[in-house]
Amino acid sequence: MSRVGKNPVLVPAGVTVDLKGQHLKAKGKRGELELMVHDDVSVVRDGDKLVFKPRTDSRRARTQWGTARNLASNLVKGVSDGFTINLEINGVGYRAQADAKMLKLQLGYSHDVEVAIPAGIQIKAVKPTEVEITGSDRQKVGQLAAEIRSLRPPEPYKGKGIKYSTEKIRRKEGKKK
Repeated sequence: MSRVGKNPVLVPAGVTVDLKGQHLKAKGKRGELELMVHDDVSVVRDGDKLVFKPRTDSRRARTQWGTARNLASNLVKGVSDGFTINLEINGVGYRAQADAKMLKLQLGYSHDVEVAIPAGIQIKAVKPTEVEITGSDRQKVGQLAAEIRSLRPPEPYKGKGIKYSTEKIRRKEGKKK
């Protein structure tokens, strides 16, 4: 039995949730997001809660139960608070600049790397070595952060590269004489 799926999703004040069949739509101060809940899972609105239950006792229904609940939770949290991922840039001469539509990165290559900022996501260069990615869609924020990190992943010898602020880099010892 799913431990995640048992917990109802609380809908905070300021967020409106429309439920039409399997189509879930949430609207809040940070925008509007939609979700199609899997057919094996039933969704019921109970006051200010969304309750999820598997329709059958099949393995697929039970696996989709917790997934659907978490996706709906991310939807509600995204339109109310939003999601933020912080990236740190380590290395001599490595830095970032953010405009409204582009993120310019100097990562030790012969050219500057430019990353287009998709709609619904904001990027701030807090410092030249710190980037903050914010948005309402958790999947888009995480995907963009992973793509930016992949431009220069952190290396284990000097720790140079782009890393998540919560990430710990396992350092290796260099060559010995």
